[in-house]
Amino acid sequence: MFKHSTLSLGMKIYSLLLAACLLAFPLFGCKNATTPTLSVPPASPVPIRGVWLPASDSDALFSRDNIRRMVDDCARYGINHLFVVTWTGGFTQYPSALMQRTFGKLIDPRFAGRDPLQEVIEEAHKRNIKVYAWFEFGFAADYSGTNAHILTQKPDWAARSADGSITTKNGFRWMNALNPAVQSFMLDLVNEVVSRYDVDGIQGDDRLPAMPTEGGYDADTKARYTQETGNTVPTNAQDAAWVAWRANQLTDFLRRLTALVKRTKPSCQVSSAPSVYPFSLTNYLQDWPAWVKNGSVDMVAPQIYRRDLTAYQNELNKIVNTQVSAAQKSLVVPGMLLKVGSYVAPDSLLRQQIGANRAAGLPGEIFFHYEGTRSRTSFFEAIYK
Repeated sequence: MFKHSTLSLGMKIYSLLLAACLLAFPLFGCKNATTPTLSVPPASPVPIRGVWLPASDSDALFSRDNIRRMVDDCARYGINHLFVVTWTGGFTQYPSALMQRTFGKLIDPRFAGRDPLQEVIEEAHKRNIKVYAWFEFGFAADYSGTNAHILTQKPDWAARSADGSITTKNGFRWMNALNPAVQSFMLDLVNEVVSRYDVDGIQGDDRLPAMPTEGGYDADTKARYTQETGNTVPTNAQDAAWVAWRANQLTDFLRRLTALVKRTKPSCQVSSAPSVYPFSLTNYLQDWPAWVKNGSVDMVAPQIYRRDLTAYQNELNKIVNTQVSAAQKSLVVPGMLLKVGSYVAPDSLLRQQIGANRAAGLPGEIFFHYEGTRSRTSFFEAIYK
């Protein structure tokens, strides 16, 4: 019955088109007529349902079996994007020829003899889950001097504060994100991953591209600022012109990084997970609304890590009402706090925050981080069904 009805309908449509064609071209018939083009609305994009996968506070990466279990969990929960740590603590979580050549460190020692990034890609792609290489540490060299090989071997790479000390914030010691050699290293690191692995995207954090506002007081950066602006570098790290100049340097870097990624693999998505704005600018020189406006990112995931709905809604309102245009909202995928330390967000709050995202017209969310899903299994098994 279905085939017969379809055929009859098709013949009717053909007859109508033929009649229209003859009316339009009575002397020449349909020989030179243009085939009608049907307007088909584009398919709705699949919502982004992501989790970050760290190498700390989680055992997911520490065996192939754990990776399989993690991927199975995510598939069951409806998670379709994994942001897997690829660069943290001064090490890569894959065998890196660049790190071996530059610092004599092939891979994070915890993963010696394995390739967790490749294992995640293989298991996730079996379940149609996209994998983004998450460069968690970005331009941060180390945490509290642990595994300090980067700045020990490359002391001229260190970011410097106004007093000449290595720029340190919240325990992280930083490379100078404005140093051409440091930028070249980071571009090479990202390109190594994009060219070698079947990743669906890469992601910078609130440390890529970023640098604490206290940084930039090395001699070379100060000389460049004076040469380009004609002004002396102010001692006040929050001076508006000084902040803007350094932030623009990082914006230019991101343009170069995105262009490199797209040349290497055009389909690879470039994503960033900065702090909320303007905190991101005044603390880490991240002018991410400018990144959205100039087309440097395919996705931005501001870290709206708030533990009550009012605070979350306030930040969300700033983003959708003042920081991005209506057309750019499709690029915004909020980062939501799921677990940190012993805290795991309650189901009721998660449900309200997801509801706020939908009401704002945003295409999804990313949860920090995967281990929290294991404490909220019933919630995740239900929320995306």
